[in-house]
Amino acid sequence: MPTNAPNPGSNAEESSSNFPFVGWLRDVAPYIHSFREKTFVIAFAGELAQEIGLENLIEDIAMLHAMGMRIVLVHGIRPQIEEQLMLRKIKSQFGQSAMHSYRITDAAALECVKEAAGELRLDIEAAFSRGLPNTPMAGSRISVISGNFITAMPVGVVEGIDYIHTGLVRKVDSTSIKLSLDSNKIVLLSPLGFSPTGQAFNLAFEDVAASTAAALKADKLIFLSPYTGLKDEEGDFITELSMPQLHEYVAQHPELDIGMKGLLNISGRAIRAGVSRVHFLPCNQDGALLEELFTHDGIGMMLASSDIENLREASQDDVGGILQLTSPLEEEGILAARGQDVIERDIHRFSVIEHDRVLFGCAALFPFPNGVGELACLAVDPDVQGSGDGERLLKRVEMRAKREGIKKLFVLTTRTEHWFLKRGFKRASVDDLPEERKQIYNWDRKSMVLTKDL
Repeated sequence: MPTNAPNPGSNAEESSSNFPFVGWLRDVAPYIHSFREKTFVIAFAGELAQEIGLENLIEDIAMLHAMGMRIVLVHGIRPQIEEQLMLRKIKSQFGQSAMHSYRITDAAALECVKEAAGELRLDIEAAFSRGLPNTPMAGSRISVISGNFITAMPVGVVEGIDYIHTGLVRKVDSTSIKLSLDSNKIVLLSPLGFSPTGQAFNLAFEDVAASTAAALKADKLIFLSPYTGLKDEEGDFITELSMPQLHEYVAQHPELDIGMKGLLNISGRAIRAGVSRVHFLPCNQDGALLEELFTHDGIGMMLASSDIENLREASQDDVGGILQLTSPLEEEGILAARGQDVIERDIHRFSVIEHDRVLFGCAALFPFPNGVGELACLAVDPDVQGSGDGERLLKRVEMRAKREGIKKLFVLTTRTEHWFLKRGFKRASVDDLPEERKQIYNWDRKSMVLTKDL
């Protein structure tokens, strides 16, 4: 190379530091490819419009639409209904069951519901129509369609309380919604439904969103609500739950807010009906939607049925499967060599992910003094690479490390440095390793050292 030739490595570093958006675009590209043509039902509480306004959320949704995602948007109107009731000096009335709190909607309250829904729907449509220069909506051509997609039925009389015009979703016109999505439109649904006789009913926006997501077999159902997330026994927010874990959590926490109970119950119904993922985000945090979708750790909680359930701790029966995953990587020099006897000895330190009783990935956690742990043997079957199994295993190890009181993880790698850097690890040196690990460091492999604070 000529002496005056630029160094490709240093140029890459300079480009990344001077233009951080380049790195960001590269990081989010896999998510964009993965989400394209996927159906998202996004539901936001009426509190969002009051607390942070519609403008930024609509711009974020317009960006998702421009990336090729099929969007159904559902809005809530509870605080807007309260405003209309106060203006007319009408007192709010509610009835409560074990899992739900329903508004009692008499004829006067129904007029307030219609007024609130119509006003907010117009505000949303107006926000999608903005195309001012020098704004994220510049040049956008977004068509929003709404209509009588929801057939409703009355809640009726429950425990002696007549809920009058309060209803439940009976049927979703999924065919018409899919035709609209196929025509590149955003479908906007208000929490109102109509009976076959033309009677209007006040619905919970959560019910509308979950029923619509179930009817469409949506890839994601996303709630932006005022409810705070769930916390584990250590007081940390839970980021992922499987359906069995959800049932166990609700049973162990009877003190849960009834609104949150209802939201979890209706989300579980959507999962059982075929919705792939349900996400719970704060409605008072600007940019929460984008942060959840386009960052590794996200910002809220995710509920799923299958993938999380397939993550478990390893047993002796898994030794053969782990060897099949790790042996090819050991031969290539990607992983340090471990014999069968070593894996059998350390099997309690492994976590695995399986599909149809076949292992597709593994990872191990080894503790060291002073709250430090080593992530080792992270391997995923080549046939499923890119499906997110590696990330799920990493999260599993991180959660396990936290339970064991580990505050910092380190990993040694020869070829996958950038994969770990994108997931929160930072470059370190051999001197940063625990003394016990430093003594057995293989200087022939010259593995890079990466660390991550938990």
